[in-house]
Amino acid sequence: MNKTLIAGGLALAFACVGPAMAQDDEIDPKTVDLAKLIACETYDVPSYNTVAFWLAGTEGADARRHFGLTEVKSSNFMLKQYRLARPIEVFGRTTSLIAFNSSGPLAVLDEADPHPLAKQLKIEPAIDVPVKFMGERVIVEKTESADGLTTQTRITLNVSTVTTHPGKTLAGCSYKIEVL
Repeated sequence: MNKTLIAGGLALAFACVGPAMAQDDEIDPKTVDLAKLIACETYDVPSYNTVAFWLAGTEGADARRHFGLTEVKSSNFMLKQYRLARPIEVFGRTTSLIAFNSSGPLAVLDEADPHPLAKQLKIEPAIDVPVKFMGERVIVEKTESADGLTTQTRITLNVSTVTTHPGKTLAGCSYKIEVL
């Protein structure tokens, strides 16, 4: 697949995370801890959007250098995958590989069975069949109205498997704001 198309798709995916809004100037993406962002600790949707736009934008090379990320080819067009210069610990596990989907960051863990992690994180499966596991736990869900605009914020902790990553479990946080 064309790299420009993939990069453009990632930028579009990041842009679709929330409504078109001005970035919060108080959020410095350089201060964000990737492990905490992945684990749904500390951060909110604007924080995630700031990091995502920095990675996908014109300063993407600076962002990758800052976080120690090297892009790794992914056979899954829905995931933008990176190798970390230094491993991080998340969910009590260590990984050197992370990925971003359209709504958040994921740790790519060397675990074929997602059940122990899902149990640890109190995640019930929505799909649990031999070739696919997918579950989530809601961390934040709120609806707000202002100036005639209603938005829903939803942050979830997710565990899943995908056929493009055999022997791996993906776990991370989804950060979404939708206009209702």
